[in-house]
Amino acid sequence: MSQRILVINPNSTQAVTDGIDRALDPLRLTGGPVFECVTLAEGPPGIQTQRDVDGVIAPLSKLIAARDHDCDGFVIACYSDPGLHSAREVTRKPVLGISECGVLTALTLGHRFGVIAILSGSIPRHLRYLGAMGVMDRLAAELPVGLQVTELVDAGRTRERLIATGRQLVNDHGAHVVVMGCAGMAQYRKALEDAIGVPVVEPTQAAAGMALARVRLAGV
Repeated sequence: MSQRILVINPNSTQAVTDGIDRALDPLRLTGGPVFECVTLAEGPPGIQTQRDVDGVIAPLSKLIAARDHDCDGFVIACYSDPGLHSAREVTRKPVLGISECGVLTALTLGHRFGVIAILSGSIPRHLRYLGAMGVMDRLAAELPVGLQVTELVDAGRTRERLIATGRQLVNDHGAHVVVMGCAGMAQYRKALEDAIGVPVVEPTQAAAGMALARVRLAGV
């Protein structure tokens, strides 16, 4: 039986899950692990406030506990890493949050990293997390694109906003690497990187890559 990594979109927007699923194609290897992407039906359309974050912790932990028997690792595919520590209490399998993994990956690619958020209201929550991680001295800036999660499916407008914001992080704030601060941005990583000329980290790919390594190396 192939090893399996469950990638959970904690919001209820299936289009976001579909974008995450496509973004993981380069990491799908012959012989596994299998990446299975699922949508948390109990989640809000987008996780944009602290209340949204807090509200998905219980159903997310319940889902991970229910799938513990047939999964070898889990990825929480939301940039707020909702329920990360609670989830780690319901399974002994690896549980990775995309924010933590995305930032840690960025630190290996450049000295100063910038983050593109969806909304300005998300930034204080993200800054609290970066402060807890102890990496604020490496942060160039975090700037919003000003789009709701559900609006990220508008490819033309989203790509334009991402590129403009990415260029601002690089040119005005000195970012050497940019982290996409929402799983719903996954499909735009390559276009953004080509446009702004610095490495761009898509955090779900970063977390999935770390999960893949953890699962493949387990017991070796």
